[in-house]
Amino acid sequence: MTAWARLVAVAAVAAAILPSQCVMCQRTAEAQQAERARVLNRGIMVMLVPPVAILAGVLVLAVRRDRRSRRHDG
Repeated sequence: MTAWARLVAVAAVAAAILPSQCVMCQRTAEAQQAERARVLNRGIMVMLVPPVAILAGVLVLAVRRDRRSRRHDG
């Protein structure tokens, strides 16, 4: 199995699992007034920034290491 096939498989599984993780936030937002729901949504987006930044950093490092190793092997 190629790396892209693995990535697609993991993304498909994550897409199926992730919506179920936000039920508590969704119900809390639905029970709030419109302004409070907006504040909650902004808070969720702020909390999303660090994991996405870490993932992006790891991916950048992986790509750089892969390119470096290909130059030395080739």
